[in-house]
Amino acid sequence: MRAREALTSAATLASYSAGLQVLFRVLTFILNGYTLRYVSKETIGVVNVRLTLLYSTVVFLAREAFRKACLNVGVEQKWSQIINLLWLTVPLGVFWALLMAWVWLNLVAIPDPAVIPHYEVGVVAFGFSAVVELLAEPMWVLAQVHMLVSVKVIAESLAMAVKCVLTVVCITLVPHWGLYVFSLAQLLYSFTLLACYLLYFMKFIGSREAQRKSFPLTSLTDLLPKPLLRQHVIDLQLAKLTWTFYKQSLLKQILTEGERYVMTFLNVLNFGEQGIYDIVNNLGSLVARFLFLPIEESFYIFFANVLERGKDPRHQREEEIRLAALVLKMLLKMVFLIGMTISVFGYSYSQLALDIYGGSWLSSGPGPGLLRCYCVYVLLLAVNGVTECFTFAAMSNQEVSRYNFVMLALSLSFLGLSYCLTWWQGAIGFILANCMNMGLRITHSLWYISRYFRSTEHQPLRGLQLATPLLLVYLTSGVVTVISQAALCCDQGVFSRSLHVLFGAICLLAVAVAIVSTEPKLVQFIKAHFLSRDKTEIVKWE
Repeated sequence: MRAREALTSAATLASYSAGLQVLFRVLTFILNGYTLRYVSKETIGVVNVRLTLLYSTVVFLAREAFRKACLNVGVEQKWSQIINLLWLTVPLGVFWALLMAWVWLNLVAIPDPAVIPHYEVGVVAFGFSAVVELLAEPMWVLAQVHMLVSVKVIAESLAMAVKCVLTVVCITLVPHWGLYVFSLAQLLYSFTLLACYLLYFMKFIGSREAQRKSFPLTSLTDLLPKPLLRQHVIDLQLAKLTWTFYKQSLLKQILTEGERYVMTFLNVLNFGEQGIYDIVNNLGSLVARFLFLPIEESFYIFFANVLERGKDPRHQREEEIRLAALVLKMLLKMVFLIGMTISVFGYSYSQLALDIYGGSWLSSGPGPGLLRCYCVYVLLLAVNGVTECFTFAAMSNQEVSRYNFVMLALSLSFLGLSYCLTWWQGAIGFILANCMNMGLRITHSLWYISRYFRSTEHQPLRGLQLATPLLLVYLTSGVVTVISQAALCCDQGVFSRSLHVLFGAICLLAVAVAIVSTEPKLVQFIKAHFLSRDKTEIVKWE
């Protein structure tokens, strides 16, 4: 029952999180399209690449390892020790914020004040907003472990909405404020997020719902760090696991944001080119990340609850291993098909998408080539997210430590590849380097999964195999849309564009029909886990 309850919770969380990511990406997409009309591409490059990198670096390095470690605990754990451990994210965040701010102000190229004023204010504001957000970390972990889905949805949706409204109003009324606008919006986002979590837990703690869920806290002061009598202040075993993940998080951050570090420290692109790259990156990830990231985060929790870390599957409960293998197979099949669809159709519709979004200045330059390469990268992102979420949930502490050396090699190779390929191919070089490194990470995860299940009858990697009729439909759709793109897009008027879209819609419908016909179990899985309101019925697909 524990495995099925974890699957129910993970599916619910993934559904809500996917919806939340849709909102985030759509709002960011609209916001970027609007700001393009009022601010320069250089300003967009500084905000979305340079300052956002500062913020994401501080937040990731301060909390990622703690999240991975603490999401493995059960609801029955000693939460006083865990909360004490989670509060270490705040001083750690202050340290990283001060260090990164000094680096951003002294060791990297500073924008021309005549073109982009108030850069120093932006650095301070984005660093401080990261520290403010870390104050909510104990509440975030408690909410995730106890499956309090609504607080995350409400808090992050409201914070993003407030940020977008303030940005649009200020950009429209006082565009000359420049970075002041984005700095204020970022600070308001973090404070709104913190306030939402505080208000939610003020109402939740002590309520009937909290008692029904056996919530371990009885008052709001239990969220604060405190000394403990006759026991360690923090859970030492959990702290050790956190340190293991922490060493890995340094390397993962380089892999995740590597191209932005190369842009920031090596100056291979100017701020205008960085702005174009970021616009394309946001557009390319609009569909991909709002689906793949919530699935990865939510089903990591599922696998961590179902599997016993570092233990041979032969020595675990057969029902739970079977369920984990089936879920992994269905997840791989689902994300692989999504990635294939984006890759096939993205090639022929990248130029049209950029032309509609930013006009001819965006669709006539390097933008279409960037977006086409990114569509291929999306396919690799899809597979890597699912395979790594299983791998990290199943690995022992020693295996995670050894994998740190693999991550180190990947990080160094990625930086070298990014630098070389960017000098050779421009911004496309970043995407090519990402594809190569993602391919290596997928190879390692596939090897681990294959070795993990070799002593059982389960073969979850068959989820990456597609039926021949479905492959033929994909191939035909790709050929038809490429011909349509060459003949009808994108400077021949509205009628030609409409025909191009119509051909794409017909081909996409054919792909959907082929998927429903060839993958009935996958369709049942998606209906049960992501579309059904009655989560008690989610195992019929088995």
